[in-house]
Amino acid sequence: MQRAERVVVLALDGVYPFELGIPRRILGAADGRYEVVTCSVDGGPVRTEADFSITVEHGPQVLATAGTVVVAPVAPAHLTAGVPDDVRAALALIRPGTRTVSICTGAFVLAAAGLLDGRRATTHWQATDRFRQLFPQVDLDPDVLFVDDDPVLTSAGAASGVDVCLHLIRKDHGSRLANTVARRCVVPPFRDGGQAQYVERPVPETGAAATAATRVWALERLGEPLTLSDLAGHARMSLRTFARRFHDEVGVSPGRWLIQQRVARARLLLESSDLSVDRVAGQVGFATGASLRRHLQAAIGVSPQAYRRTFRRTR
Repeated sequence: MQRAERVVVLALDGVYPFELGIPRRILGAADGRYEVVTCSVDGGPVRTEADFSITVEHGPQVLATAGTVVVAPVAPAHLTAGVPDDVRAALALIRPGTRTVSICTGAFVLAAAGLLDGRRATTHWQATDRFRQLFPQVDLDPDVLFVDDDPVLTSAGAASGVDVCLHLIRKDHGSRLANTVARRCVVPPFRDGGQAQYVERPVPETGAAATAATRVWALERLGEPLTLSDLAGHARMSLRTFARRFHDEVGVSPGRWLIQQRVARARLLLESSDLSVDRVAGQVGFATGASLRRHLQAAIGVSPQAYRRTFRRTR
């Protein structure tokens, strides 16, 4: 058993209690692979966004021992372009190159400290306009659940902290353990689309058919050359209606969603089988191994061979 990685969660005044507990709940379910501890900027109690304060066991010095640092989100009143001196001093204790993660509005803290300059990032969709005004130097993507711009990761609103923590497990130890943790915590191992599906929109017309059944149908047939016409036909909708309703529900187009699911299935096969890249491509619906290489490179920045070597070495 390899040594557990220390994950230090930084709790600031105004923290949201739910999101503060996500790293311990998700990473703590990963069979002892992570040691999760919580700190404040002075080792003292922290006022939460709720009607109570919390006491933490550690001061900021523990940040210097972290393999991963997670900045929990704070209430809107605490979101500014600057960082208080005590917060800046605490962040300065993080060793260079340490993996740093923000949940929800925690991205404001990282951006104000200059840790997101020139990087791609995300935050809660309701805070995107303010974020862009304060931090134009950050490449903000408001449509995704999380962004991995290694070694800095940012996630969207609230429960997307679950998604980014599962991503950390998947990245560090493979899909099998991440899926096991998801089952233990009764959460989906992957969520379709991005946070665009949660942005406020007009209520759909009464009786509008959903596309969920068609997504299940498609997942059972990923190895087949599915087209938009196939999907719309299964849903018994016109192409235009299906594409519009699919995007409203999932946050991405049907074609992009299919690619995401095929890449996810390919990653699992690369980790768990000895199939050649061409065979993996065929089983998940890509026409050629070159197509799989292109889409995997676009999704996570590595080739199939490099991905397979990494996860087999991890296991």
